[in-house]
Amino acid sequence: MTDSNSKNKAPLRTVPKGVMHVPVTPFKNDLSVDYATFEKLVDWHVRQNPSSLCVILHIAESVSLTLEEHKKLIEISVKVTNGRVPLIANVSMAGTDQAIDLARHSERVGADAIICIAPYYWPVPEEALYDHFVRVATATPLPFMIYNSPIFQGVSLSPKFLVRLMHKLPNFIGEKEASHNFEYFIEARRATQAVRPEFGLILGVEYIIPSVSMGGVGSMSISGGVAPNLMQRLYDLSAAGKFFEAAPLQDKASELWQLFKPEYPSPIKAAMEMMGRPVGPVRGPMRNLTNDQTAALRKSLEALGIFDGSEPRGW
Repeated sequence: MTDSNSKNKAPLRTVPKGVMHVPVTPFKNDLSVDYATFEKLVDWHVRQNPSSLCVILHIAESVSLTLEEHKKLIEISVKVTNGRVPLIANVSMAGTDQAIDLARHSERVGADAIICIAPYYWPVPEEALYDHFVRVATATPLPFMIYNSPIFQGVSLSPKFLVRLMHKLPNFIGEKEASHNFEYFIEARRATQAVRPEFGLILGVEYIIPSVSMGGVGSMSISGGVAPNLMQRLYDLSAAGKFFEAAPLQDKASELWQLFKPEYPSPIKAAMEMMGRPVGPVRGPMRNLTNDQTAALRKSLEALGIFDGSEPRGW
């Protein structure tokens, strides 16, 4: 499968500025992947005018998918997106060769870029980690992003390490930074900008004011499937330098993230169903919300004004 527009698309030189959306993976009641609903979901996300889509990331329960399911979902994402927004494919795997296989598949089917986290589980030394990223990034000419998440990968990718990779990899365009350590964010931006000013740092989850005010290009939003208008308004005000005006929206977005964190992505899927976009259950080991948890979530979302008509309902 090859994207018909791939030969005509200019390659990404940096991470697109704005709010990056990250679709979940819909499942049927028997826990098989609901590909038809995924097509609707990707199209819905594109119509919210995000800066880009990052597909089959961890919110999409990527670690609970088979390799074949993962690849098929990337193929569908390319087909449905059809060049309307840049598409970044997650190729993170525990094994280097597996990640390379996903990277080459993503290139073959027409993705615009790839993103990769450090290998799961393995406590690899820095030289092995460097070799892993270099091998994945050089397996294709696609623009390459790193995902820094010390909580999940057990290691933080230092600014010095990023610079070393930048000198080796001309296609290394940016980093998703999910440590929530703003000292790290500033030092990473300072170090990488000295090498390539177009290198883009995007903050993980909903903290757009800190990202933009510290020189980041935006946020990867897990709330984009529930309250995309809130996230876009927050970004637009922040990009315009209206941080005091944006602050109440940032507080609201932060509260959403606090609601969605416990047993993530179950609360996100439950909230999407409340918004008229049902995407089914989660796969184990994650658990679906209980009736009491769902009722509490609905009450909290109602108090935040998510159901007041400012956000899109249905598909």
